[in-house]
Amino acid sequence: MKAHRHASVLLTALLPALAWGGDQRYEPLSASVRAALHRAISDRAVQRSAFISDAQGQRWLAEMSRRLERHFPEPRAREDFLRTVHYEATRAGLDPQLVLAVIQVESAFRKYAVSSAGARGYMQVMPFWVKEIGEEGHNLFHLRVNLRYGCTILRHYLDMEQGDLYRALGRYNGSLGKPEYPNAVLEAWRRVWFYPETTAGVPSSPEEGG
Repeated sequence: MKAHRHASVLLTALLPALAWGGDQRYEPLSASVRAALHRAISDRAVQRSAFISDAQGQRWLAEMSRRLERHFPEPRAREDFLRTVHYEATRAGLDPQLVLAVIQVESAFRKYAVSSAGARGYMQVMPFWVKEIGEEGHNLFHLRVNLRYGCTILRHYLDMEQGDLYRALGRYNGSLGKPEYPNAVLEAWRRVWFYPETTAGVPSSPEEGG
């Protein structure tokens, strides 16, 4: 257990230096896909708990909070971030730990990160998505907006690739066919963010995801 924790802390320290912003490529969407993605983005339902029980939620928040502390020193901001990640990931049918790994590799948890290609925020969303599936005024630096777009887009790519996470991650980063980005995300998921419980109904580790 101590060895695993030491490895997790070490990798957490190293990975931000490797972070690179995404460059999702524009691809024409069918009218039905565009409409479905627009509905997913535009839902204004009040955020609710995605945890099966309060006890499960507290366990998850306590463990993830410990791992995330170096990036979010202020407890309230850290909890708000984690609750939003968990809700938006679960809503999209993604494992929350996978989303945390994507954020770590994409932006190193920098809210206002901007890539050389113009991708923005925690999940490094390209601005063209707002015009394609969003609404005027959507701010990609806003926590919930950024996570809503990022999770929806990753889910879209995962569906496009018929569940092939490796290829979906390549599409998300705009590096389809290159191994560096998918491998970095899967390694962060495995070594830093793995958690044995999941509420999303999807694999809770890269090994289960195939």
